[in-house]
Amino acid sequence: MRSVLRLTNLIKAIGLPVENITGDPDILGMTEDSRRVEPGFLFVAISGMQFDGLNYLQEAVRRGASAVLVENGQTCTAIGVTVVSTSKDLRYCYSMLAAQFYDVQPGYVVAVTGTNGKTSVVSFLRQIWSFNGIEAASLGTLGLDAPAIEHHDWPAELSSLTTPEPVVLHQTLAKLASYGVERVAMEASSHGLDQYRLHGVTITEAGFTNLSRDHIDYHGSMSSYLESKLRLFNEVMAPGGVAVLNRDTSVFNRVARACESRGHRILHYGRSRTDRLTGAINLLELDVTEAGLVLTLDFESKVEEVFVPLAGHFQAENVLCSLGLAMAGGISFEAAVSALPTLTPARGRMELVGYLENGAAIAIDYAHSPDALKNALCAFRQHCDGRLVLVFGCGGDRDKGKRSEMGRIALDLADTILVTDDNPRTENPAAIRRDVIKGCPGAVEIPNREEAIKMAIGMLCDGDLLLVAGKGHESYQKVGSEQLKHSDFEVVQRVISTGTQ
Repeated sequence: MRSVLRLTNLIKAIGLPVENITGDPDILGMTEDSRRVEPGFLFVAISGMQFDGLNYLQEAVRRGASAVLVENGQTCTAIGVTVVSTSKDLRYCYSMLAAQFYDVQPGYVVAVTGTNGKTSVVSFLRQIWSFNGIEAASLGTLGLDAPAIEHHDWPAELSSLTTPEPVVLHQTLAKLASYGVERVAMEASSHGLDQYRLHGVTITEAGFTNLSRDHIDYHGSMSSYLESKLRLFNEVMAPGGVAVLNRDTSVFNRVARACESRGHRILHYGRSRTDRLTGAINLLELDVTEAGLVLTLDFESKVEEVFVPLAGHFQAENVLCSLGLAMAGGISFEAAVSALPTLTPARGRMELVGYLENGAAIAIDYAHSPDALKNALCAFRQHCDGRLVLVFGCGGDRDKGKRSEMGRIALDLADTILVTDDNPRTENPAAIRRDVIKGCPGAVEIPNREEAIKMAIGMLCDGDLLLVAGKGHESYQKVGSEQLKHSDFEVVQRVISTGTQ
């Protein structure tokens, strides 16, 4: 990891011309956030959805920036530091500059994209690697998980985005490499891919889990949403990589064509029949038991039956994706399968977090899209002898179209529904709840999330199961411009321990 680079060397390394640059200062770091500028930094003046970096040039200079990078045609005279202008996308340049500045990463990096399952897949893959004696880490919505090393100096920003911003990402990869981590499994969000955050990372293999409605508020359409995810395969991963694809998803052929045009080798998994005779991991049988899943798997005429201690039939897809990614990285089918009985669920994903004295169970899950909520409810129905009780809401400043759809899913699949606040952000929470309740008229409306959880726990009888959905691992609630302390897990534990329901 470099601590200093000359500006022209850095600029030339990503293919930008240097002829018209006046001055060649040492660059000690870089950022797109003027509040994080330190002396000797390069400030990249990116225009985002809320802020325009050009408006913060003077602040960046006051804080000690030695150079700024702007788009061609932008006026920034008399600021007193070296100005570099480019016709290329500034987000792309920022990522590539970060990759050059922090020029070390673990030797094997895997990225996983898809609407649902990313967090579980990267967690399971890390666990399979570790079981087979490989120093490994996973990175994504849950932050960094690297059990073999200390976490005392990791950037706080790691847990704020599924795919971290480029400097944080490359700093982290460089640090992991310095600590001897050999392999990293990371989530690739559609936002991160659309904003070039993964460009510059050397991706060895990539996985695709599924596609269903989410983030339409950002992407505008399902087609644009898919195109952003395909960037992982047709832009980020160099030609000749390995793609592990879910052939049961409706867009499998579209994703496979993109991979083939890039020269990637395809390993695919699923239950459906296929004409693709090579590279197929087949799920022959799936039995859901009280204790978990029993999978009968076939790969190139090798058949294995294995128990996996996970709740939810859809977790079989996540297990198969992680299995395929492990095999693509050189672990044998038998060695990868041998790790499956040791898997533990990702935090806040299909997680049973407590039981009442009367035997009722309580679970939390991150489900915040229609498909994820449907999967979670269907899965827990199989573990529920009594009523299935649901507490959930929808986030503000996000896709409004999915709210009533999630309400209808709740009405179809849950016995008792309590609609509450999720992360309302800057929207009116009552308006969000009204949108949800259009799909599930008759639902109980409790604005305060903690009170909703308490009320739901108080309803539970022997054999009932409560699912608190939407926030999973999160330890906060975004209300207006504030981030308030809140954890579904802690609320459940507190109610159980004190009996305050």
